[in-house]
Amino acid sequence: MAEINRQIHLVSRPTGEASTDNFRLIEKPLGTPGEGQVLVRHHFLSLDPYMRGRMNDAKSYAQPQPLDKVMQGGTVGVVVASKHPDYKAGDNVVGFGGWQEYSIVDAGIPGSLRKVDTSKVPLSAYLGPVGMPGVTAWYGLMKICQPKPGQTIVVSAASGAVGSVVGQLAKTRGCRAVGIAGGADKCAYVTRDLGFDACVDYKAYMGKSGDPKSLYQALKEATPDGVDGCFENVGGPVLDATLARMNAFGRIALCGMISGYDGQPIPLQQPQLMLVSRLTIEGFIVSEHMEVWPEALKELGMLVATGKLKYRESVAQGIASAPEAFLGLLKGKNFGKQLVKLV
Repeated sequence: MAEINRQIHLVSRPTGEASTDNFRLIEKPLGTPGEGQVLVRHHFLSLDPYMRGRMNDAKSYAQPQPLDKVMQGGTVGVVVASKHPDYKAGDNVVGFGGWQEYSIVDAGIPGSLRKVDTSKVPLSAYLGPVGMPGVTAWYGLMKICQPKPGQTIVVSAASGAVGSVVGQLAKTRGCRAVGIAGGADKCAYVTRDLGFDACVDYKAYMGKSGDPKSLYQALKEATPDGVDGCFENVGGPVLDATLARMNAFGRIALCGMISGYDGQPIPLQQPQLMLVSRLTIEGFIVSEHMEVWPEALKELGMLVATGKLKYRESVAQGIASAPEAFLGLLKGKNFGKQLVKLV
């Protein structure tokens, strides 16, 4: 076993667009677990859009990422040493170990570590469709959009880790699923592989001289009966187009606003539509709804294990690749769930 633990620290706050200069690769001696602790060798770490917001020292739903500390984030790996009775060497676990090759976890703290079964669900999937992104999709769709058979559900960033699950779950509820994604390849994947009924390529309409009206027209053609539920990950012109297609008493789950993660304003063109259509709009953070996780994970795990829920992964290699892969994620360069493979 290695004696060095390589980590990625956040060493400065971004001003505007984040860059690799905000991060630093650090080597620390590998510690040993104390009483009640577990040493985990991470096999994959998760890169997620929410991490960009935590890089800022600003009021948000979570505390800012501390400077000169390991970047925080989800991990899956294998226990290599344990001084906790519930864990033994060789156990597959999911946790919040951060951007580093190893972590020492106080396993007695509720929610700090969870054993997982990899006989039918791959280890990496516990950071995607059977992890936080999957539960995020499940909660926003089921509890906020409240899908009913025959309704139309629109999801932005439809090829990503969260959006891809939203549409597939909507189909299991008898809905018409319409995605919005960036690029012809992503849209083809969303309809061909994931089974969405339609997908709008926003990049085809929103280039440097893009016309928001053409994006709206494309969405109108994909949603002939209007939109009953919107799962929003992007904001900006994408949300504007969907707002204009919402049916009366429609419901919008605000999951992310990736178009504004670099700090620029995201104005709404027609906020009066929220009143005219009597919309319910609710932002949510899935970690505040732990009561639904068992139910959601049970369904998601079953769907993945039986091959009924498709997913795709973009995998960067090695801890040093994490900053560049993360910045690529913010620009939509990933295809599906973005991971970093460490073993």
